[in-house]
Amino acid sequence: MLIVGNWKMNGRRAALGELRLMAEAAASEKGLPEGVALWVAPPATLLMAAADVAGERLVLGGQDCHQGADGAHTGCLSAGQLVDAGAGFVILGHSERRADQGESDALVRAKAIAARAAGLQVIVCVGETEAERDAGAAEGRVAGQLMGSLPESAEGLIVAYEPVWAIGTGRTPAADDVAAMHGHIRAQLLRLYGAAGAGVAVLYGGSVKPENAGELMGLADVGGALVGGASLSAASFLGIAEASG
Repeated sequence: MLIVGNWKMNGRRAALGELRLMAEAAASEKGLPEGVALWVAPPATLLMAAADVAGERLVLGGQDCHQGADGAHTGCLSAGQLVDAGAGFVILGHSERRADQGESDALVRAKAIAARAAGLQVIVCVGETEAERDAGAAEGRVAGQLMGSLPESAEGLIVAYEPVWAIGTGRTPAADDVAAMHGHIRAQLLRLYGAAGAGVAVLYGGSVKPENAGELMGLADVGGALVGGASLSAASFLGIAEASG
């Protein structure tokens, strides 16, 4: 079970204390349930400092990368630079970047290809808005994002399903709805990659908390969680990990 924290645009150096507590739990034989792994994507400003406290069991990642290897792209970070700073994975196509920065499926796919070429594991996010769900277009929207955003190979790939209307609102879809969408995603992955699609973890990313993690992580085809606000606190993030074991 993979529990990934996305700190988004949060955190100063003082937050490294929370990260250190997470690292200590990840390194302890009694700190995490068997089979549960912790990954955290801090803001880029903290990535190198975080690498000094993360240890070997807490994997660090980036929240985005540029599709180019180098060049005149002011303010951007390449996948290779993330690796150099200590990252082992990158989150791509998050709903907030798709909405706020206007990222297209094609751009997300180009970034995924660049990240894999640099050796990063890639978490590609997909998900529908409330309007799309209410219109009965949720599955079609997610299938289209998968088709347009994913690289040709399933190697090093993870998919995160975000019901966009549930992020940061405290709303959680019914368990049946989550299971149905994860089953739909699995079917699409099998269609795209054949047997290799069965090995792609599908994370759930919609207001996961210690209180609901156990039920959500027990659903079919849910291979972990992409956690936002609750990952800023070691107590809540580790609580999710404990409930997921």
